[in-house]
Amino acid sequence: MTYAIIETGGKQLRVEPGRFYDIESLPVDEDEQVTIEKVLLVQHDGEAHIGQPLVEGATVEGTVVRHFRDRKVIVYKMRPKKKTRKKRGHRQELTRLMIDSINLNGSVLAGRDSAETAAPEAAAATASEEE
Repeated sequence: MTYAIIETGGKQLRVEPGRFYDIESLPVDEDEQVTIEKVLLVQHDGEAHIGQPLVEGATVEGTVVRHFRDRKVIVYKMRPKKKTRKKRGHRQELTRLMIDSINLNGSVLAGRDSAETAAPEAAAATASEEE
């Protein structure tokens, strides 16, 4: 299994090809390619490449699926015995990003196509073992 740990929006995420993740809003149009170069770790076939702080030559490519707003978070402040109450809501702007591939030194370690084809084969193998 191949995965990478990236940094985006001030947060660190563990990403795998073929999955989508909700990250802080990116200034990119929908259906457009994004390359993330802040890769902190790459794990591929039991071999880990750890950056100090970033892995040299490692990139993660993805496609922006859509932009949306997160669920509302209520911020309520109250000072007891002062009759002071303040209620505000906040909705964070998010971008849904589909991870296409994890690259290291120009070669593709894992892509979305290989992740999608591996899952049905694994399901078929477990189904045949159950019979």
